[in-house]
Amino acid sequence: MKKSILASICALGMLTLVGCASDYVISTNDGRMIDSQDKPEIDEDTGMIMYEDEEGRENQIPQSDVKEIKER
Repeated sequence: MKKSILASICALGMLTLVGCASDYVISTNDGRMIDSQDKPEIDEDTGMIMYEDEEGRENQIPQSDVKEIKER
């Protein structure tokens, strides 16, 4: 009985953590769709939008090239 309760609690905890992770899609003016692991951030000094791609690399794109950012 205790093992099933513990297993249920662990499963619920894992589902909660998975629900917190969000992917974002960056739509550009030229029609590209860029997937981002985390929420893209604006670098105030350069005006570039910084994002992490699917392979974990940090990238930047000019803010003027971005049409829309949506959370998936």
